[in-house]
Amino acid sequence: MTGSPATLLRRAVSPARHEGSPRTVLFVMCTGYFLVLLDVTIVNVALPRIGSDLGTDIGGLQWVVDGYALALAALMLTSGTAGDLYGHRRVVLAGLVVFGAGSLACGLAPGVPVLVAARVVQGVGAALLLPGTLAIISRAFPEDAARARAIGVWAGIGSLALPAGPLLGGALTETLGWRAIFLLNVPIVLLALVWSAAIVRESREEQARRLDVPGLLLGSLLLLATTYAFIEGGRAGAGAPQVLVAAALAVLAVPALAVVELRRGDDAMLPVPLLRRPAFDAANVVAGIMNMGTLGTLFVLMLFLQSVQGRSALLAGAAVIPLFAPLAVIAPFGGRITSRIGSRLPAAAGLLVATAGLALLVLAAPHSPYLVLLPAFLLWGIGMGFLTPAVVAAAIAAVPAERSGLASAMNNTARQTGGAIGIAVAGAVAGQPGDETRFVRGFHAVALGAAGLYAAAAVLALLVLPGALLPGGER
Repeated sequence: MTGSPATLLRRAVSPARHEGSPRTVLFVMCTGYFLVLLDVTIVNVALPRIGSDLGTDIGGLQWVVDGYALALAALMLTSGTAGDLYGHRRVVLAGLVVFGAGSLACGLAPGVPVLVAARVVQGVGAALLLPGTLAIISRAFPEDAARARAIGVWAGIGSLALPAGPLLGGALTETLGWRAIFLLNVPIVLLALVWSAAIVRESREEQARRLDVPGLLLGSLLLLATTYAFIEGGRAGAGAPQVLVAAALAVLAVPALAVVELRRGDDAMLPVPLLRRPAFDAANVVAGIMNMGTLGTLFVLMLFLQSVQGRSALLAGAAVIPLFAPLAVIAPFGGRITSRIGSRLPAAAGLLVATAGLALLVLAAPHSPYLVLLPAFLLWGIGMGFLTPAVVAAAIAAVPAERSGLASAMNNTARQTGGAIGIAVAGAVAGQPGDETRFVRGFHAVALGAAGLYAAAAVLALLVLPGALLPGGER
């Protein structure tokens, strides 16, 4: 498609002339998910170079990653409701525009404060994108078994970003510089914007909830204060005044958020009736633990591979391909298994296999050969391949079909919240890579902590997640 930017924008916001087939809609929606995941792994592999070029420590690097994750987590539920109110197609297209603008600003950022702010803009765009893509897919595949298979494909195609990210990020960082990893998003966004506008039919809820602004503000305060306390605690110490103030705000925000959400009833950002469904709660807890352990460990791992073991960005990206490739390959297969036997066994098995992989990371030392790391990466990635589609399918199947958009938003919020906190905790535990002995010891502690959380989540999955996917979350 050709034309001026104004012409492309008019085409994007106008109604789709023809609705695409379910498979075509699935593939196009996967593009949005692909972009969100690509930006996670691309950024991680470029962190040492960003820190060197912009003169920031591990705390600054944590904010570069968490600025994105916090905005994504804070706005996910609100954007899901916005999709129900104003149309998921419209919100997804808006997300693409905002994400593209944030990516361009990241690529042009002159310093860390601007880069973090631009990452927040990216996170806002991602928050608009993510729940809408899954809600549109869920409506395109109304039957539970077909939906579970589609979610497996969604996870698989999106997960191609995970192995692609380190390679692309490493190659771009080594040849064109770290700014190219953000500028790469811009042409992809333009293509996705025009294509989505052409084939996706608008959908909204006739009786959608109102936007919960007080809940959004209190939830955002809780996330920001918690993350700030961990990041600054690692940098300035747990007793620093700013850390104590942030921790106090986080503690006070919890009861305030609970009171507000109870008063708003069905219009609450976190509806109490959904939270009374054990399978739904368990799916979200497991999802949060999944990202907490994975993104926290990955943050420290990429610094270990480059700053401690001395790999280039490209070689570090290539080194973690065995971690991400199994996730991309196995996720569609895991989705098919979930559609037949339910989420309980695939989720528990995936967690236990990933637990073994994370635990093996304690064998990594500054001069360890790559073959010491390889079994850990493979087991970790294989486990995630079975786990990811299982927890997403469990969350959506646990609620009525008309709440699928909200369910997907809450599940993704749990994942992004877990990831943001995991990165904050992991960085605080590991410390600066320059102190090699302390950093390696902290890296091992992060990996073992993630393994312990995964083992506990496996028990929860076995006890609570459904053994079969039935309408309305029935077992």
